[in-house]
Amino acid sequence: MSKLQLLNADNCTVIFIDHQPQMSFGVASIDRHLLMNNVLGLAKAAKVFGVPTILTTVETESFSGQMWPQLLDIFPTHEPVERTSMNSWEDAKFVSEVEKAGRQKLVIAALWTEVCLAFPALEAMAAGYEVYAVVDASGGTSPVAHDMAIQRITQAGAIPVTWQQVLLEFQRDWARKDTYDAVIEIVKEHSGAYGMGVEYAYTMVHGQPASRKERA
Repeated sequence: MSKLQLLNADNCTVIFIDHQPQMSFGVASIDRHLLMNNVLGLAKAAKVFGVPTILTTVETESFSGQMWPQLLDIFPTHEPVERTSMNSWEDAKFVSEVEKAGRQKLVIAALWTEVCLAFPALEAMAAGYEVYAVVDASGGTSPVAHDMAIQRITQAGAIPVTWQQVLLEFQRDWARKDTYDAVIEIVKEHSGAYGMGVEYAYTMVHGQPASRKERA
């Protein structure tokens, strides 16, 4: 069963849908600073492991505003797929990008959960894709709207995950030195108490100097 296969850099595509100011204003299911932290952590994970990544936006000029600059900075060569449809799967350019990536597992984060995540998730699964919904890098207009959307797509076959779970699922083995340092930096910057613990172990247990950023 392919859903029992762990996520890795060779079997999935990471998708960011509508992380834009107007959509962010409506989020009430998660603290928006925490939301941004989680989205950027997921984006950096995709970048470090070279996972195909798709950015898409809706009605940028007329309503929603540009995609978060912090997210665009992580993928400076990516041009977001601009849409008019609330449902990304109804946009031919978006579906073409998914097909071009050639991966059956779609790791999706979106604003809002009940629309921009739920609609394409259901459509993608109907088209034969596996959907992994990044719950804490998505946000709804209320806690109940977010929760019901996640329940709906989960009952339809989607798999709920968190951004940190995705990061560590990509890494899996601390002996994997080619990505070790970059993963540790993501953890220290975005993983809260876990990151603090890593920094403590580095400096106090292993006697390493504090990071250059902290000495500045």
